[in-house]
Formats: sequence, C-alpha cells, structure tokens
Amino acid sequence: MNPAQTSESIQTAAPAAADRDARIAVTVFPILVIIAGLVGFLVPDAIKPAAPWVPYLLGVIMFCMGLTLTPLDFSSVVRRPWAVALGLLAHYVIMPAAGWAIAMALHLPPELAVGVILVGCAPSGTASNVMAYLAKGDVALSVAVATVSTLVAPLVTPALTLLLAGSFLNVDAGGMVLDIVKTVLIPVVLGLAVRLFLKKAVAAVLPALPWISAVVIAAIVAIVVAGSATKLAAAGGIVFLAVVLHNGFGLGLGYLAGKLGRLDHKARRALAFEVGMQNSGLAATLAAAHFSPLAALPSAAFSVWHNVSGAIVAAWLARRPVRAEAGAGEG
Repeated sequence: MNPAQTSESIQTAAPAAADRDARIAVTVFPILVIIAGLVGFLVPDAIKPAAPWVPYLLGVIMFCMGLTLTPLDFSSVVRRPWAVALGLLAHYVIMPAAGWAIAMALHLPPELAVGVILVGCAPSGTASNVMAYLAKGDVALSVAVATVSTLVAPLVTPALTLLLAGSFLNVDAGGMVLDIVKTVLIPVVLGLAVRLFLKKAVAAVLPALPWISAVVIAAIVAIVVAGSATKLAAAGGIVFLAVVLHNGFGLGLGYLAGKLGRLDHKARRALAFEVGMQNSGLAATLAAAHFSPLAALPSAAFSVWHNVSGAIVAAWLARRPVRAEAGAGEG
C-alpha cells in the first residue's frame, strides 16, 4: 500500500468501501511482499540482474505518491503547524536513535548496523496513513507528516545517516542527497504537477495506484533479498529481531510523543504509525547503492514486518473507541 490513500481520497469515499479497500490492501500487501522475498531467495540468479532498476522502481512509487497529493494535504501543515512539527521531530529523532541503539545492543556487524540505522533515518512509510485510517486516527495529520518527512528527506536522511552510521562504514552523504533528490523529490514533485494539470486523468487511475505501488515494492524486496540470499540464512534471525524491536519502539514511542505533546487521541494514533513505519523502499535503495546488498536486508525485512504489525495495532486501536480512551486514564 502507498500514500495513494490520502486524507482526501479516504474521506470522500464511502466509508464502508474505503474501509473494505484498505483492509484488503493491508492484508494482500504483506503476503505479496513475502512471496516476492521467497522468490528472491529461491532463484537469486534470475533476480539479481534487475538490481540496477531499483532506483527507477522507487521513483515509480514516489511518483504515485505525488499523484495522490492535493493542496488540502499541504494546508493541513499550515493549519496545524505544532502537530505536524511534533510528528516530524518525533519521527526523525525516535527512529534514528532507536536504530543506532538496537545496532549497538545487538552488536550487529557493520553492514547490518548501517542497514538498521538507515531504515531509521528514512522518511515515513508508504502505508502509514492507511493504518491511521484503519485505527480511526487523524488521517489528515498522518498525510501531512508523511508528506513533510518525505520532502525534507534529501537533507535530513543523509545527515542523520552520516552522524549515526559513520562510525561503522564510510557514508557518502553528498551522494545520498543527490540520490534522494533524483529518486524521491523529483518524482513526487512531478506527480504533484501532473495531478494539478491533469485532474480528470489522474482521478481515473487513482484507485489503481496503491496496487501499482504494492507490486513495485514487492519487486524491490525480491531484488534486495536476491542480492543477499547467500547470507540470509546466517543473518536472518538477528535481522528479524532488530526489525521487530525497531518497529515496536517506533509505534509505542510515537504514540507517547503525541501524548506528551498534548495532542488528542486521534492524533496520537496517527503519530504512532508515522513514527513506527518507514519508507523501507528508499532505505533499501540507498543501502544497495551506497553500501552492499547485505546492508539492504533490514529494509526488506522491515517492509514485511511493519505492514503486519501496523495492521495488528490498527485493528486493536480500532476496537477502542476514542471517547472511551479519555476515561481510561490515557489523557
């Protein structure tokens, strides 16, 4: 799933239909990614030649994101600057710090340590706003934080990676800036421009965008796994543990950040997913381009797990009415 489920597209659809589509997507997507990972592991030689296509595949995902953005999404930033700023700060403090702490605590080898840290330094994940919707959270805030975190990624992600991962491996921060601009910023801006000038044409293809992105993300995972298939058996367990811890800290501390910032309960739910879910496709692309296929392995694992855990947490939160929370001592 991807940011193609913006606040406008979710809130203007019939609630039952939107809910059904979102649930189908978050169920099918992890299965699709798992299948892709198995294919990459079982037939790596057939998949490896596609490695040079990873940046272009990520560009497709980000172009789809740009197609879903509207002026309404940006107006949320202006109308609620404190909430968006808090979400952005929480995202780029909690996840990078947690990635570094986990890498140190688990004594990860340098390539895996950098991979985990890089996942933490990436912008918000491509399904975070869908999870916020399923959890009955503040979708508009979720979209605003995801959008801003993506737009500032060319500067923030390389700087944080250099700061936290530079002691493990050499980090070409300048090269990362250029890569993120080419694979993230430019496609998003192009998609936004197309949406503004070709509204009717984009409206016709809007329902297909989440599925296009899901297939493309699965392809990236298959390529990443294929690149490190020979080392997967030895590293898989520790990588999965790191990913589960990383995602869990993000979800929990993201909600806590909203609580400490005195945001309402719907906003807290949104921040949980905006902090805990990462753009693992970008992290995988940067890891493969600047480090090694093994460094991209945490990103592939994160791509699967954060969608599974996100769906579980969203379902749990959805069963807890927002008004009931205020009386449960969460305020």
